Amino acid sequence: MPYEWTSPPHTTPQRMRLWPHNSLPARGMAAFVLTTFTLISIPVLPLLGSPILWGMLPFTLAAVWGIFWALQRNHKARQIEEELVLGETIAHLKRTNPKGDVQEWDCDRYWTQVTKYDDEGPVPHYVTLRGKGREVEIGSFLSEEERIALYDDLQRALRR
Repeated sequence: MPYEWTSPPHTTPQRMRLWPHNSLPARGMAAFVLTTFTLISIPVLPLLGSPILWGMLPFTLAAVWGIFWALQRNHKARQIEEELVLGETIAHLKRTNPKGDVQEWDCDRYWTQVTKYDDEGPVPHYVTLRGKGREVEIGSFLSEEERIALYDDLQRALRR
């Protein structure tokens, strides 16, 4: 599951780290691009030595480059990390976005409310933290089942 409590459950402060699921590691991406290049090159092989090859080659290379670029961009967009720290009196959420900018939110733990919007949010089972006059999302990049589990975990953690 792409979130975990990094401290034991009955200690203070409690720390939770959240990150998006990354199903294609760098090695897998390289293998995919190489396989794509190999499969796209098969129709071009009979054209070796012919002037038609030079007409087809730029399009073949452009297709491989486009796949590589799309995978790289997707990987960079998934570099999000959130950390929730529940101290004895403070709840603090820190989100690091893909471009490196950091967003932070804190509130008195006693007044912190966890809310789950089943259908009203931008994603199903949208989870937010509310307190100190603000409402912030948490774990919106998680899958639907993971957001449901996250909501239950946060409810239990804030009750302690």
